[in-house]
Amino acid sequence: MNVSLISAHCFRCFMVLFLVVSIGNSAWSDSPVSYHQDIQPILQRSCQGCHQPSQARGDLILTSYANFQQGGSEGKAFIAGQPDQSLILDLISGDPPSMPMDSDPLTQVEIELFRRWIAEGATNDTPEVDSDSTMEPPQYTIPPVISSLAYSPDGNVLAVSGYREVLLHKSDGSKLLARLLGKSDRIESIVYATNSNMLVVVGGTPARFGEVQIWDTGTNKLIHSLKSTFDTIYGASLSPDNSFLAFGCTDETARIISVKDQKELVRFDNHSDWVLGTVFTTDGSHFVTGGRDTALKLTEVKSGSFVDDINASNKGSGPIHKIARHPKLDQVLSGGEDRIPRLYRIFRQKRRDVGNTDFNLIRAFERQSDVINAVAFNPDGSQIAVGTVGGEVRIYKVADGNRIATLGADSTAVFTIAFHPNKDQVAIGGFDGQVRIFNPNSGELIEEFIPVPLDSALTGIKVTEKVEVVKEKDNVVGATTEIKLVVNGMT
Repeated sequence: MNVSLISAHCFRCFMVLFLVVSIGNSAWSDSPVSYHQDIQPILQRSCQGCHQPSQARGDLILTSYANFQQGGSEGKAFIAGQPDQSLILDLISGDPPSMPMDSDPLTQVEIELFRRWIAEGATNDTPEVDSDSTMEPPQYTIPPVISSLAYSPDGNVLAVSGYREVLLHKSDGSKLLARLLGKSDRIESIVYATNSNMLVVVGGTPARFGEVQIWDTGTNKLIHSLKSTFDTIYGASLSPDNSFLAFGCTDETARIISVKDQKELVRFDNHSDWVLGTVFTTDGSHFVTGGRDTALKLTEVKSGSFVDDINASNKGSGPIHKIARHPKLDQVLSGGEDRIPRLYRIFRQKRRDVGNTDFNLIRAFERQSDVINAVAFNPDGSQIAVGTVGGEVRIYKVADGNRIATLGADSTAVFTIAFHPNKDQVAIGGFDGQVRIFNPNSGELIEEFIPVPLDSALTGIKVTEKVEVVKEKDNVVGATTEIKLVVNGMT
């Protein structure tokens, strides 16, 4: 490559680095140290693995300022204005340091940030994000990825995930009815109560918190907001009587809370990787969890006791991304990285043999064209839909496993599928941010729409680049580069 072109590339890299460094790292400036920008990212990277709600060594939790301030079994972690009397500095700067355990020690620059922050008063500057009527809805220039869809039980409303909100549409996409604004940047799962009076949303802000939102569908008002764990949560499900809510977590646990008072009733920690899906049995006495450790596990709700590995002989076939329960029977459908949807009995009817035969397996459907990211049953349980990263959705008969139809999503990844409760319609959503509604029997596209209002005005920071190639005769001999930084419309 010509030297001038290499120089232009290096100049662009230097400009990006200059911008990143110049945005304000307190370690190299006289400005006050920020808990949110300087201290919390260090705790998140180096300390939260051992000091989180599900694993709090020394009773010290470091996933929030309030927990950090409270301290642990050895006392307060820090005393504002007194770095030399603050336990945290002894722990991170000892020889050798006690924290972080089994990891690289903090650098002297990082230790000095802690010292300065405490000396300056150890203030909490974490931005508050309130879920109330004063919040402004997000402005979209492009449609966001759709990670969850859910029809209301009466079929009149289709709930669609957005950025920090759930958008309620008429089920045919003809009208936006309401926007439910919350704290979570990511919405991962939307579930309606069977009586339609409640909508449950789970998600979170990655590496900061997971959140459960409970909404009154009559008023579209937030009833409860509960933070759980230090990362996004997944795969929500309601018990048949709507009294319990289950969800999966990145800390390798699955949890059940009481909807009435949001108290945690069960914390199941038998998985060895992220738990991405949960479903209750038809009577609500047990729940099933599936996750990246390839396991489908059965647990009793009342005691929280592990009962069975449902997919015993198929463990190890690949991470499970999504699970769904048959609407009338104790059967669970799973799909994931190995591309094969599998239907299992939830309760074992035959004892295991020495060969660990998969007696729970009812049917393995055909191998899909790509990794499975979405599975769903239709309302009577006679059909399933399977969506993949490659953008294809296939509809199958449950009785014999035959394929009925193949639906296309313009080759963009499918992340969520929802069947209409009363009509022969299925909605799909995914990477391109569009909702598409199909007839599952014929494969006909009925409707497609973008669920968020788009704003053509450009906001925020934008870097534009214009490159002019310099030629002599037909040979490239160099290039000139013009870079513009636009902040809120100003160059």
